[in-house]
Amino acid sequence: MEDQQPETLTLTPTPSPKPVKRNLVSSLMEAATSTLLPRSSSFKEDSYLSSSLTSSQLKSLQDLKHLLSSSSSSPSSSPLSIFNIPLLPFSDRSDVILLKFLRARDFNPSLAHSMLLRCSSWRSSFNADTLATASSDELGFKDLESLVAFMHGHDRSGHPVCYNAYGLFKDKLIYDRVFGDADKLARFLRWRVAVMERGVRLLDLRPGGINSIIQVTDLKDMPKRELRVASNQILSLFQDNYPEMVARKIFINVPWYFSVLYSMISPFLTERTKSKFVIAREGYVAETLYKFIRPEFVPVQYGGLSRPGDLQSGAPKPASEFSIKGGEKVNLEIDGIESGATISWEIVVGGWDLEYGAEYVPRSEGSYTIAVEKTRRIQASMEEPVHNVFNCKEPGKLVLSIDNTGSRKRKVAAYRYYVRKA
Repeated sequence: MEDQQPETLTLTPTPSPKPVKRNLVSSLMEAATSTLLPRSSSFKEDSYLSSSLTSSQLKSLQDLKHLLSSSSSSPSSSPLSIFNIPLLPFSDRSDVILLKFLRARDFNPSLAHSMLLRCSSWRSSFNADTLATASSDELGFKDLESLVAFMHGHDRSGHPVCYNAYGLFKDKLIYDRVFGDADKLARFLRWRVAVMERGVRLLDLRPGGINSIIQVTDLKDMPKRELRVASNQILSLFQDNYPEMVARKIFINVPWYFSVLYSMISPFLTERTKSKFVIAREGYVAETLYKFIRPEFVPVQYGGLSRPGDLQSGAPKPASEFSIKGGEKVNLEIDGIESGATISWEIVVGGWDLEYGAEYVPRSEGSYTIAVEKTRRIQASMEEPVHNVFNCKEPGKLVLSIDNTGSRKRKVAAYRYYVRKA
């Protein structure tokens, strides 16, 4: 079997009908939650090139190096290392680590030095360097992998992506099993730190390299009150020991009332902090994630094409992206398919809630069009992409139909296909 490249693929939209009239309630709800829609961010990631630092920042870096050299000169002191990178002798990689601690303390060398020493002590007592390679049997919580916190793929700029979803803990039995007492909470924190350590191992930690990750946090069904103790401890651990490790924080499935809370706390956040935030309410998850992450790397539960384990065998086949306006119908035509070929395809639409169907149109005028998938309505709750295979008995084209005429909402979509001939 070998891949066959079809000759053409066309995307054909049909004319849009008249706009759907809005009622007063829907207009007010949209206005109340408009701050949750993804916006273009002013965020600019920090550079770790010495040429990009100001003279005062360079001086702070030199002062911190002096403090480190002094504190490490005593015979009883052990070699300092953070994230398996020796801080002495100084190097380009150690400079990246030092700059992260300096930025976390507004380039105050004394405060950054104290923070760094505390972090080194914590890593030693926590055995953090061993967690990245620890097995599921050692850490426990194998059933939480790929569900609660996991590294999966990278964004369009190459940053590793960490997903967090705590809605699973709305089940009291699961919550008690994981957080039922202090020992269980300590084991969970150790497991969660291991996930972070795996993410750090994916970074370059070099000037000009990829030096931070992307955090995607799913707030759907999150039992906020019950998880307060655990989330506070996780936040404290990461703030103290993983400074400036997150380039962007994407919150998805955010409740509509969050806009009120965000408007209250927004004046107290720095512009730099707010520039890292991307906030999207339910129904805009795929649209938001596609801005930063290609569909073949977005997990299926968030409107992408990537399933657990897909990335272990190498880079996935790239997907094609398109959007469907409200009131529009789109036909995707995969032409040039030879007789005897087998075509398989995957397609996903963010927020679905539209009509989908597939048919095969033979090239010969005397042949009949074959309904491969009868047109059906796919609900918004559909998380998995559509996947199908068709054996072509004669030359022709496959037509995928996506009908969004019953909605006024624009939707993002992605698909990919494989054609093999015998």
